[in-house]
Amino acid sequence: MDYSKRTKIRSIVVDDQVEVNSDVIILGLVRTVRSSKNVGFVEVNDGSCMNNLQGVIGDQSAFPVLDEILTGASVRMKGKLIPSQGKGQKYEIEIHELDLIGQADESYPLQKKRHSFEFLRDIAHLRARTNTFGAVTRIRSKLAYAIHTYYQDRGFIYIHTPIISASDCEGAGDLFRVSTIDPLDPPMIDGKIDWDKDFFATEAFLAVSGQLEGELMATALGDIYTFGPTFRAENSNTARHASEFWMIEPEMAWAELEDDMDLAEDFLKELLKFALNECSDEMEFFNKWVDKGVIDTLEKVVSSEFERISYTSAIKILEESNEKFEYPVKWGSDLQTEHERYLTEKKFKKPVIVYDYPDEIKAFYMRENDDGKTVRAMDVLVPRVGEIIGGSQREERLDVLQRRMKSKGLTGSADYQWYLDIRKYGSCPHSGFGLGFERAIMYITGMSNIRDVISFPRVPRWAKF
Repeated sequence: MDYSKRTKIRSIVVDDQVEVNSDVIILGLVRTVRSSKNVGFVEVNDGSCMNNLQGVIGDQSAFPVLDEILTGASVRMKGKLIPSQGKGQKYEIEIHELDLIGQADESYPLQKKRHSFEFLRDIAHLRARTNTFGAVTRIRSKLAYAIHTYYQDRGFIYIHTPIISASDCEGAGDLFRVSTIDPLDPPMIDGKIDWDKDFFATEAFLAVSGQLEGELMATALGDIYTFGPTFRAENSNTARHASEFWMIEPEMAWAELEDDMDLAEDFLKELLKFALNECSDEMEFFNKWVDKGVIDTLEKVVSSEFERISYTSAIKILEESNEKFEYPVKWGSDLQTEHERYLTEKKFKKPVIVYDYPDEIKAFYMRENDDGKTVRAMDVLVPRVGEIIGGSQREERLDVLQRRMKSKGLTGSADYQWYLDIRKYGSCPHSGFGLGFERAIMYITGMSNIRDVISFPRVPRWAKF
């Protein structure tokens, strides 16, 4: 059977590229099958867009296979494209040929009723067939394209950084170990595991970030970006945390914190604008069925000039707000989501970039300010979720970086010598940030759980499919 001459449903109902009365072949999954005395209907979706396409059968006796076709089956429909007589659809197919390609029985779990997201997570191998997760997957694909387009159009070079690393970028220690050593009989030396006998002759981990490698590439090539998977062995079961996720990390040589903030604001606005303009069908779906205010939220962010305030100013605003926060506000503590949302939703009513955070709560690689207490860090906060981008100007001074690494307990490790070398040989100011791809998709779609914006989520105690 020839499948190469198929017509995708999108080209019919969205792009309007197929003329009425044309013969078409549709290949897809059956959403519903209905029969009455005089007519039968087979509604099919092929994943190319939100819309289904209905096939109409006049003489049902001529299609005995119809009795075998149930919801979830894959079929081939061939017929004439005609104007639809029903409501809510522009076209339908007058079926001439109907073939059952892959059967589905009554146990198929995705029947007509709406299912909870919790139920669908247990059948993640099938949930992309639903309207919601089909839309999530398509918009994820389109946004990935938009990210590459944004940076390529601005002369950034795409860098593939290692997935296996010997260093911990964040210094938090929440790492997945990569090893070929037998855990039941590890080689020992002086009472400790002899990592020299391991595959890489050192301790190795799944990378938590591509930033450190991105920095050295930026100092050689100018502006670069990474876009790839990262891993955190953090035992967190919140709706915002996953053990495997994707990060977009641009890094710019000859750039200070102000340049970093400029790029972050422009990038976020352009990404949201792309979703609104180029993913309009999916966005209308999310606005109707998932989060009724999501389009308005994104439009306001796109049209806003982001407020920029220092961490010290932010703390003062929060202390004087008379709000009853769950987490106390004091200088030196990290901002919590409730604090970030107050700043964006009540105080400024728009996105806010907070910069110059206390040294004690930020990573070793951030540039120290002249006050000796704060570093050139910045977080982009948006209404409804709080922090969505985190970045900094990197510490380019060798002596200061060595002192900061020592204060963070990272001294004496040869694993970081290459990182120090780019401060030793031709150092220059450089800056960058990270945007979690799944966090961005959550914000754009209004989906409230990170498990629902990645096809096969990896979270504590869950690695199915």
